[in-house]
Amino acid sequence: MPTAVLAGDPCFDRILAALPYRERFRRALDVRPGQRLVLLNSTWNPDSLFGDGGEDILPSLLPRLTAELPADEYRPAAVLHPNIWHGHGPGQIRVWLDRARRGGLALVDPLEGWRQALIAADVVIGDGGSVSYYAAALGTPVLMGAASADGLDARSPVAAFVRRAPRLVPYAPLRAQLDALLDEAERRRQRQPGALPGPAELVSSVPGEAAALLRRHFYGFIGIPEPEEPALLDPLPLPPYERVARTAPLRVVTRLLGTGEVEVSRYADPRSEPAGDGDAHTAVHEDTLDPDRRALADVIFRYGTADDPRYGTAEEWTAEVLARHPYSELAALVTGPGGCTVRARSGALLRLSGPPAAADPAVYVSALYAWLAAGKTWEELAAGGMTVRTGRSGPHQVSVTPLTPDGPAHPGGQSGPGDQSDPGDQGGPDDPDGQEGPGSPFTPLR
Repeated sequence: MPTAVLAGDPCFDRILAALPYRERFRRALDVRPGQRLVLLNSTWNPDSLFGDGGEDILPSLLPRLTAELPADEYRPAAVLHPNIWHGHGPGQIRVWLDRARRGGLALVDPLEGWRQALIAADVVIGDGGSVSYYAAALGTPVLMGAASADGLDARSPVAAFVRRAPRLVPYAPLRAQLDALLDEAERRRQRQPGALPGPAELVSSVPGEAAALLRRHFYGFIGIPEPEEPALLDPLPLPPYERVARTAPLRVVTRLLGTGEVEVSRYADPRSEPAGDGDAHTAVHEDTLDPDRRALADVIFRYGTADDPRYGTAEEWTAEVLARHPYSELAALVTGPGGCTVRARSGALLRLSGPPAAADPAVYVSALYAWLAAGKTWEELAAGGMTVRTGRSGPHQVSVTPLTPDGPAHPGGQSGPGDQSDPGDQGGPDDPDGQEGPGSPFTPLR
């Protein structure tokens, strides 16, 4: 057509140029090794995933993303069109998404961060907007949560994509649908190694050339020669690090697999008991919204730094938490990407250290809880180490180190092995467990 020019797609070109930095973008979103990033996105018309013209499945879908998917195997994030933020206001959006955010949902910057999140994603739940189409062009599997073709030219590539893309079954279990889609995508990649199996050729027939083509057209219209230097597009910036802020109560399912080996699955505020074999306990962030759940938690944890004066030392904070919450058995302060300080109800003060950024150190605390609740001792772990598994991630080798020179301190001024006490004292009427000293298992969950 005389009114049309071939110009390419500068947005897609910037995405393609940034593909080598995918792992950096994943780390910026606090995606751990072995985790799958589930990116939910919505455009801004009434028939979109966030709109109210269809089934309006989003209110139930958002909390299910964090409640049904194991927290250490999936990282949920959401990209909402800027007009959604502008139309409803940031305050209203955050209120609507509050429960999901407390469960670990990341809200991605809709202007500067969505391309990087798209590159980082393992799977996308979306609608007929451009983000879903770009995801398909990159070969990322897409589930259509809203698939209305209204407003789309029936002859357009986007409309054809919407008709062909698999549909999300909104009230069926999410994990089975996501895993089936990801498994199929992996089989497709094995059949076509190195290929982008999505509609990349329909996004741009001249990938990587948009800047040069556009500048040529612009200067041609103006009627002056182009500059000699090459036409370039700004590279996508590395987003700021966004740590998972999961303050919803966690229901934790654990299984002892062998000597010092524990499997852990955590679920954020599930509406029912998680499926699967194993024992269950509750781990709660100290800043949880529900103080009743915190009061009855088996494990209380928080994130901080070793020198934060607001909490005192890790030793002081853990002692304070256990004194305030008599039904809790472990208190843990996570002070780094791979480690935390833990105090047990028995008085033992321990340092758990794993590979940096391999897993959330709070997982190690739940593994320790499972080990001690089974009647075992921390000395076994201190001697041989602890192995923690979280689904596809791991195994994580964790060292367990006592932090007091003569063994753990004992509550209430009780004697430890370094004190001049009666060596034959093995507990009495005031010691209902009949045990005393480092390494004794704590009282089981009441």
